[in-house]
Amino acid sequence: MPGGLPKPPQFGPPRPKTPRRRWLRYLLISLTVPALLFCAIVGYYYVTFARVIDERLQGERVRALPRIFARPYELRRGQGLSPGQLIDRLNDLGYALRAGVERPGEFAVGRDTIVLMVREGAFGGRTVRVTFRPQRATGTAVRPVATAGADERTPYAIDRLEIVGGAPVDTVTLEPPLLTAFIKAAREKRRHVELSALPQRMVQAVIAIEDRRFYSHPGVDIIRSVGAILTNLRGDRPYLVGASTLTQQLVRNFFLTPEKTIKRKLLEQFMAVVLERRASKDEILELYLNEVYLGQRGSFAIHGVAEAARLFFGKDVTNLTLGESATIAGVIQTANHSPFNSLSRARDRRNVVLRAMAETGFISEDAAERASHDPIKIVPPALENEAPYFVDYLGQVLAEQYPAIADSPQAVDIYTTLDLHLQRIAQEAVAEGVAQLDHLLARRHRTAQAALIALDPRTGQILAMVGGRAYSQSQYNRAVSARRQPGSVFKPFVYLAAFEEAATEGRSDLTPATLVDDEPTTFQYEDKEWTPANYEDEYDGQITLRRALAFSRNIATIKVAESIGYKHVADLWNRLGASTPPRPYPSIALGVFEASPLEIASAYTVFPNLGELQPASLLLRVASGGSDVLRPAPAARRRIARADTTFLITNMMRSVLNEGTGASARALGFGLDAAGKTGTTNDLRDAWFVGFTPELLTTVWVGLDDNNPLGLSGARAALPIWAAFMTRALAGHQNLSFEAPENIVFMEIDRDTGKVAVPGCPRVLNEAFLPGTEPLQLCELHRF
Repeated sequence: MPGGLPKPPQFGPPRPKTPRRRWLRYLLISLTVPALLFCAIVGYYYVTFARVIDERLQGERVRALPRIFARPYELRRGQGLSPGQLIDRLNDLGYALRAGVERPGEFAVGRDTIVLMVREGAFGGRTVRVTFRPQRATGTAVRPVATAGADERTPYAIDRLEIVGGAPVDTVTLEPPLLTAFIKAAREKRRHVELSALPQRMVQAVIAIEDRRFYSHPGVDIIRSVGAILTNLRGDRPYLVGASTLTQQLVRNFFLTPEKTIKRKLLEQFMAVVLERRASKDEILELYLNEVYLGQRGSFAIHGVAEAARLFFGKDVTNLTLGESATIAGVIQTANHSPFNSLSRARDRRNVVLRAMAETGFISEDAAERASHDPIKIVPPALENEAPYFVDYLGQVLAEQYPAIADSPQAVDIYTTLDLHLQRIAQEAVAEGVAQLDHLLARRHRTAQAALIALDPRTGQILAMVGGRAYSQSQYNRAVSARRQPGSVFKPFVYLAAFEEAATEGRSDLTPATLVDDEPTTFQYEDKEWTPANYEDEYDGQITLRRALAFSRNIATIKVAESIGYKHVADLWNRLGASTPPRPYPSIALGVFEASPLEIASAYTVFPNLGELQPASLLLRVASGGSDVLRPAPAARRRIARADTTFLITNMMRSVLNEGTGASARALGFGLDAAGKTGTTNDLRDAWFVGFTPELLTTVWVGLDDNNPLGLSGARAALPIWAAFMTRALAGHQNLSFEAPENIVFMEIDRDTGKVAVPGCPRVLNEAFLPGTEPLQLCELHRF
């Protein structure tokens, strides 16, 4: 009844719950438990992956691969250098091409003039104007060479160096160029560049073609993923469309394998989201642009847009054009788009990138259209430009002598003796030389290999090293590892041993003017007989030792070795420590043992150093944290022979170039005073030329890898390479002479008889002698 008392409580068992309430409870439990389990799993993997990503990111932030530098580059008034070559060198140093120079590290190009602002050194922060002049391609002038920076066929030299607003100067030293990063574990080429230093067009090209919403998505682009699914379902294109963001690609390359499975794809997306929470967008983009794989060059994998800029176009990344930036961005999808593989595919893909940049508003339609018509000009030898054979040899030396350097967790800079300008000239000379050899050997179906090593004989510092015709084809370093018979390049050591022994015994019958019988002879040794022959069976009869060496007469040389004992010749070579000890047989006089080009080059330092051996070196110093951590002491010279006897041999070897087997070097344009020796081994198997001035010594070897006969002499195969290199390397240098020791006397003699010259002698030579060994007899052949 209304307003009455409440109902009394009811006693007894509770009423059963309705089925609906039980269903809701079970549903709640069934959803909560998996959700909690899912959150726990996601949380676990998030923490796990976050830790992995943080460790890798931290490692990348602090990781600094050891960097290898060449020696500082010096500009010198009178130096043989073209504007295009200087542009190449400035690209090596990372100088940016600008319309006008405003800050250090920039340069501008005018007509026969380049203006640059130096970064560091004595002229750091100063603006330098370099003016060039054309030269005639004769004498010691620069011979025409093609360069990556310009297709110049006219030889040039630096006419004037001046500080803008100041006075002319003789030299300007620029900073040392970076060769490469030193990587032990893998054959990779990479060069880290900060995002702020990358040109805007390069960054925009990558974003436009790979991930337009990079700065707005959380690591995974849902819109793009849905679009890709619909496109693939419709089959509008002959290939499947991907939807990976830059972050996903970085995750795949950094943390995962490239296998194409659903599991890997889901893991990639999850880690991409985690990565976006652990690093900023700019940091991810910088890491991506330095890590992205951009194809192969030879045995090396190319990583990062900066390294691609150098290997594709021979440029620093800051100097890329719009079209070149788009070309590099187009290679990311597949290496088939690399210009090394197909210029037509690279051009088509570049144009796709340009259209994408226009669609995103990065560039105008007109700019895209203009850039799409630009030709793609790649530089095939760009990999060689980083001196790969030299870098490999440096790695061997570091591993043997300083193993802790490459494993150092700190940033380490390795400064080497390499002269990058001379290295480029050496590569050009070898490339041109083997091209000519290919023409000569075409009918024989043979492919010649060549090696060149150049060093400063005064210090032993290796300035240039080429270990083969193309590093991209073969990484075997013939300059260091190939052990071949030196042949006739060993003959100067035979004459040196003879003069040394004669001086020790007080003999006066062995001088540069001594006559020896050059005629067919059979030599006896250990109850055996040996009948060698001269090259092409040419014999001179009575010939002076100078001319016997100049014309590389085998019989005369063996007789000189026989006159002092073959053991003395072997002992001299053993003191050099240049190769395995040769046996004291008659064949030693013809270099019938094995040595590498580097060993031969090192041994030859005895001659310009007046009897002292200067060991070869390639490491100047190692720096870390702004200070030197290693500065190897210069290798000490070792006295091998007397100064006076050694000078006699050097003076004799000048005739090799002036009248002997190396005289073609003069016709090839090399005009400086120099000494040298051709080398041709038995059966024309190996071809050599070693020649030097007081400041530069160069050894060239040419042969076949299978050790079959090359079929060409040293004068025909190796000498043209030597002459091309030395002519260009020493263009603009002074003509330095070899200084004679104090106890050397000179006398005018008849060139053919070796006797004291008389007024009627048609060919008079001012010959060098040790005191007391000068000839006393007058030339009877030309006396009236």
